[in-house]
Amino acid sequence: MIDKINNKKTRLLLNILLIVIFATVIILLDTDVIGDAYIRRILNLSAIYAIVSVSMNLVNGFTGLFSLGQAGFMAIGAYSVAIFTVPLAERAKIFYITPQNPFLAQIELPFIVALLLGGFLAALVAIMIGVPVLRLKSDYLAIATLGFSEIIRIVFTNIKSITNGALGIKNIPTMPTMWVFFGIAIISIGFMRLLITSSYGRAFKAIREDEVAAEAMGINLFKHKVMSFSIGAFFAGIGGGLLATLFATVDPNQFYFPVTYNFLLIIVLGGMGSISGTIIASFLVTAGLEILRFFDEPLTLFGINIALFRPGLRMVIFSILLMLLVLFFRNGLMGQKELSWKLIFDWFSGKISRKRTGQGGGIQ
Repeated sequence: MIDKINNKKTRLLLNILLIVIFATVIILLDTDVIGDAYIRRILNLSAIYAIVSVSMNLVNGFTGLFSLGQAGFMAIGAYSVAIFTVPLAERAKIFYITPQNPFLAQIELPFIVALLLGGFLAALVAIMIGVPVLRLKSDYLAIATLGFSEIIRIVFTNIKSITNGALGIKNIPTMPTMWVFFGIAIISIGFMRLLITSSYGRAFKAIREDEVAAEAMGINLFKHKVMSFSIGAFFAGIGGGLLATLFATVDPNQFYFPVTYNFLLIIVLGGMGSISGTIIASFLVTAGLEILRFFDEPLTLFGINIALFRPGLRMVIFSILLMLLVLFFRNGLMGQKELSWKLIFDWFSGKISRKRTGQGGGIQ
């Protein structure tokens, strides 16, 4: 079986089959044949989290930089989409306390243009931030990027004529189809995958493993760090823009620094240096938190109220599950490996052989 998987034609057929299944599921969800609006919303949110998490993994997992600025870059992308896509006729109702900047009040852009603009603005800010802070290392870099992320949020809270301050921006046009979210997610993650497998990606990994050795090989450390940081910020901005159109509203409270910890959790759970692991973890964490909402609701059995079931219990259970995963999968679900047909069949073959010999154990 493994020899067949190594055959290019077999792998191609399996990939085509997977694409057909994926497209069929999306069509069934989009046409309400299966699922509902709630499930579509969770899946769209998972796709957005996958984009942002992979962009963070590009910086933290593949380049070895400890950056915590993702929430700030998402805010730039979200506000770019919000400011430029809200219909002109709706602007006065939103900016009813502080009128919108006269220049911006006359500009309305198509969604894709505003989304790309948000990504480029996030990348530009990342370059401006990266020039001074990327000379720092480890915890110092994390604190600096986290600080700049909070600065971005506070600036957006105070430039009321542009962002409407703490009131936020509402009535953002929403995307009616899942193809927009998943299509942009596939393109974004595909680009980052190609980048990582290119010569630039190999340079990022060399910096992660040993900066001194990488520099001795002729790699410009500062150039590649800024490149990784700005590309990660670009796709974080894309994710933020998609988040704005999913929620149809944006305000500074959505981008407090704890938001970045969610993405850090996802890349650690999926595997620092694994794109497929990060994608899997994005869907697991997002869907898992929604499923666990059952424990936040009051429960009555046989007329007896179970006091343990109350708001906040789901986070206790979620934290316990995370600790168990960290104990048994210290390198995350995938480590630095990528999911492949060969890896899947190797795992199944190993499970079958262990059953035949009467041995137990987990994934080797």
